[in-house]
Amino acid sequence: MASTLSIHDWFNRKQQQKEIARERLDIPGNVWVKCFKCGQAIYAKDLEENLKVCPKCQYHFKLTSAERIRQLTDSFLEINPALTSKNFLNFTDSKSYTARIEDSILKSGLKDAIVTGHARINGFDAALGVMDFSFMGGSMGSVVGEKIARLIEEAIEKKSPVIIFSTSGGARMQESIMSLMQMAKTSAVLGRLRETGIPYISVLTDPTTGGVSASFAMLGDVNLAEPNALICFAGPRVIEQTIRQKLPPGFQRSEYLLAHGMLDAVVDRRELKEALTKLLKFFKN
Repeated sequence: MASTLSIHDWFNRKQQQKEIARERLDIPGNVWVKCFKCGQAIYAKDLEENLKVCPKCQYHFKLTSAERIRQLTDSFLEINPALTSKNFLNFTDSKSYTARIEDSILKSGLKDAIVTGHARINGFDAALGVMDFSFMGGSMGSVVGEKIARLIEEAIEKKSPVIIFSTSGGARMQESIMSLMQMAKTSAVLGRLRETGIPYISVLTDPTTGGVSASFAMLGDVNLAEPNALICFAGPRVIEQTIRQKLPPGFQRSEYLLAHGMLDAVVDRRELKEALTKLLKFFKN
């Protein structure tokens, strides 16, 4: 009787075959990266040196929070690193929320979907928050809202400008109303920041959607975005199915939002540090 090969065995066998072929050719792994947009094979070291922007089509690869901080800052001191989400609603679908949190911590090396701290960017001080899509799709739960609120409260105390990089699938469904409350919470603390006259720069990256886009991500004194970033509340497929109409080309991408007055500028990642430096210098004066 012929043995049945499981899908896991099949993938394991394929991986072993790739590793054997690589050893025969004496090629180390992860040397080449394929661009998701144009299909160009890019030497991994060249991609890193180009800040993970495809040299052919200018596609901006997603960055981890650690990569983003490393690219932008002269120094960075993290605050509130130990905050973690709790399954206070006892949410369970195919897998408990507690298990999902533990898996995300293990895979991403983060405690939740944002890293916050005090940064120096070309000699200018700033309170910096960087979201990370690798932790549950950058979803905003109670920890994300709390860390943003604490970051802004410290910025008010220290009179430091605030910069937040957003990337998110929206509010975290496993926390239900507690997640949606973070929209009001972050908006309220930004209102307090605005009353003090301290600037807030929001940088939206691909994707920034749902409750994050409908709260702190679009409330900057200056709203910047990386090229071709998806920025929306409801996604284009949901809108098309609802209104039964085809949407315009590039709808909800950063260039479209810039053309319709929703953004102040679209900035290439390789020029972003300099752009932020100019803004920090302007606001300091």
